Amino acid sequence: MRIDQYLWCIRLFKSRNIATNACKKGQVILNNQTAKPSREVLPLDHIKIRKDQIWRHIEILALPKSRVGAKLVGLYCVDRINTEDAERNELQQLSFHAKRDRGTGRPTKKERRELDDLTEDETGE
Repeated sequence: MRIDQYLWCIRLFKSRNIATNACKKGQVILNNQTAKPSREVLPLDHIKIRKDQIWRHIEILALPKSRVGAKLVGLYCVDRINTEDAERNELQQLSFHAKRDRGTGRPTKKERRELDDLTEDETGE
C-alpha cells in the first residue's frame, strides 16, 4: 500500500491529496528516510510525521483494505507521541485562547507586549 494512501486510511489526513503534499514537503519519514508519496509501506515499519508542528511516531501493525472508522484505527497502527511535544502543543493552544471580551478587536501594542510576557513566562524562555 502507498504511504499517502495509508496515512489517509488511518485518518491522519482528511484527504489523500493532503497526505501526498505532506510527503512531497518532506514531512513524512519512513524508516529514517524521507518518503515519496508512492513509497510502499509494510507492517512493522516506522513512520514519523510532522503535523501541527509536532513530530508523531507511528508504528504500522497492519494494512487496512480501505479507510477505517476512527474506533478501528488502533488495530492498524500505534501512535507514540512524545510527552514533551504534547505538553508544548497544549501550551500553544492555551495561548491562542487568551481571555478577551468579544468584540474588543485587535490588541493594542501594550496588550500585545503583556500577552508576549505571559507566554514567555509559561514556556520558561
